[in-house]
Amino acid sequence: MIARGGKSIYGASVGILMLDAQFPRIPGDMGNALTWPFPVLYRIVRDASPDRVVRQRAEGMLDAFIDAARELVKDGADGITTNCGFLSLFQRELTDAVQVPVATSSLMQVEMVNRMLPAKKRAGILTITASTLTQDHLHAAHVPPGTPIGTTEGGQEFTRAILGNEMALDIDKARTDNIEAALALKSNHPELGAIVLECTNMCPYAVDIQQATGLPVFSMVTFVSWFQAGLAPAAY
Repeated sequence: MIARGGKSIYGASVGILMLDAQFPRIPGDMGNALTWPFPVLYRIVRDASPDRVVRQRAEGMLDAFIDAARELVKDGADGITTNCGFLSLFQRELTDAVQVPVATSSLMQVEMVNRMLPAKKRAGILTITASTLTQDHLHAAHVPPGTPIGTTEGGQEFTRAILGNEMALDIDKARTDNIEAALALKSNHPELGAIVLECTNMCPYAVDIQQATGLPVFSMVTFVSWFQAGLAPAAY
């Protein structure tokens, strides 16, 4: 057997582009390495704050994300993802720049989930801020027009602490925000058949949302786990 080289790091197929943030990343969050049952590579995109990416459309940051993605590929990543659903805006540019598979946003799951649901049911989105989730973000992720959208915006903890990049997070209050927002989304849309979590920081609460709503919940963790399984299939 002959081993082949070409990488600096082996065994970590997924490279994650991280926002430049300081808020707590609890287990289940993409930025907590304990979340993953497989190794990943991280690269922080400096000055890409939550506010700048989510509320300001990551203006002026494309080159920095491309440079970081290329570095991850150079180090050994076979595919690139990000830790913010709003980065769907950079999907095409990143894919063209690095020439490996790129999965920028959990929103990319919506169309696929719809195809799995019974007739007259459709997926809805739960986002950290509906006021800045534009048609541009949705179109870039191929989200069907008219997709129901709910949000934790206006809650007591989650949106404020994450987008404010605060040093402390009340986990119980953040969980309550997510559950209440999901229940409101379900109440407002009887046709709801599943929920896709836009925000990667919502992933720790996916089980709580599923139990409260009784609906399947898809997150960036489910998306990246599927993504990784294609990049590095299990041997049997």
